[in-house]
Amino acid sequence: MLQCAALNTVAAHLFTTASVRLRDDSADWNRVAEAMRVDAPSIRLIHQVHGHGVGVVRRGDPSPAGRPEADIIISDDSSVAVGVRVADCAPILLADRTSGVVGAAHAGWRGTMQDVAGRAVLALRETFRSRPSDLIAAVGPCLGPCCGEMGPEVVEAFRRAGYEADIDRWFTPGASGRPRFNLWLANRDQLERAGVPPDAIDVSSLCTKCRPDVFHSYRAAGAGVGRMVGVIRAAVAHERKFCRRLS
Repeated sequence: MLQCAALNTVAAHLFTTASVRLRDDSADWNRVAEAMRVDAPSIRLIHQVHGHGVGVVRRGDPSPAGRPEADIIISDDSSVAVGVRVADCAPILLADRTSGVVGAAHAGWRGTMQDVAGRAVLALRETFRSRPSDLIAAVGPCLGPCCGEMGPEVVEAFRRAGYEADIDRWFTPGASGRPRFNLWLANRDQLERAGVPPDAIDVSSLCTKCRPDVFHSYRAAGAGVGRMVGVIRAAVAHERKFCRRLS
């Protein structure tokens, strides 16, 4: 399991590796829960659809009957952990250094085309009054520009979505002649544009397809591959005071 050193000063979090499979019925969720100091039912996930919907977990709300259809989940409740599952897409974790509220976002190329990273920042601002300048963000292991080969229709989709100025920055020619998408850079750019300070954004720069011995990768292993999770828990009251002293 991996952590971001800067984010770790604000909120408990982790990114899992291939040491756990984390399918829906996997007992490995207990290991994640133990590491996050919650019980397994207190790990709140979402039904991910490659969109930009937002699920909100508020302190004191009852447990939901199911998973909301969303690709962003935010929380101010320190008794639960919130997370997103991935197997090549980017898991993005966010924490507010002042209030301790947190969020997680699932960003594949479709989500990135919808600015899911920027929308996660906006959700924290609108729901919990977070200032983007107070946020720390970590982009976990995901498909790298070395392996992010896409069809030309993906480039055209980004162009139609209004990213004309970013095409040459985010897409480069691969050895096969097909474009390669830089998921790392695109999400960093979107976080910065949403107001997160550049020095408060950590990108792991670890490619999941390059290291199938370390990470689960759909592109490397196909549909039966396990899943990884990026998970984070809001800071409790005394931890929030500590965060303020650090800032």
